[in-house]
Amino acid sequence: MIRAAGVHRAFGGVSVLRGVDLAVSSGELVTLSGPSGSGKTALLSLLCGFDFPDSGSVLPGLASWSACAVLPQSLGLASELTLEENVALPLRLAGRDVAGVRELLAELGIAGLGARYPGQVSFGQQQRAALARAVVTGPSALLADEPTAHLDATSAEAAVGLLRRVADEGAAVLIATHHDAVHAVADRVLVLADGQVR
Repeated sequence: MIRAAGVHRAFGGVSVLRGVDLAVSSGELVTLSGPSGSGKTALLSLLCGFDFPDSGSVLPGLASWSACAVLPQSLGLASELTLEENVALPLRLAGRDVAGVRELLAELGIAGLGARYPGQVSFGQQQRAALARAVVTGPSALLADEPTAHLDATSAEAAVGLLRRVADEGAAVLIATHHDAVHAVADRVLVLADGQVR
C-alpha cells in the first residue's frame, strides 16, 4: 500500500502540504492531478523516502528497490551505464536474474538503444528506459512523477499500458501527471490543491 496520513511539509516557511491524506491499495492505479507548484513532486518525495514530513506519516517510505520503485522527473539514470545496464541495475542489486530487461526495452520501443548511454539518446528515450528500470523488479509499490511528459503519442500509449499492467499484476501505483491518457486508465483521479488532496 501507498499511504499518507496527516502529512504536513513546509519549505522556507511556506506550507506546501497541509494535512494530506491518501491511500492507494495493491492492484490500484491512482493518478494525482494539480497545477504546477501544487506539491505533487513534494508529496511523492515524501512517500518514497527522498524527503521527510514535518508531521504525519507515510508508507512505503524507505523501502528497498525491489519493494518500492520510483520514477522521478529527473529520471536518475546513471550516465556511465548503458540503457540496458541501467534497467538491469535494480535486479543486480537485488541479486536477481536480469532476464526480461530486453523485452521491457522492446515493449517501450527502445530495444535498439540498449547499448547506448543516456547522453546518446533523447530525453523521451531516457524516460522510457527509466520507466523500464522502475518496473523491472515487479515492485509492490510504484511512484511515478510525470512519466509521459516527454513522450509522443505512440510512446505514451506503450508507457501507459505498462503502468496499467503493473497495477493489474498487484502493485499499488501512484502517478503524478497532467496527461489525460494516464488519467483515463486510472481507477481514481485525485487532485492536489491548496495543500490538500481531494
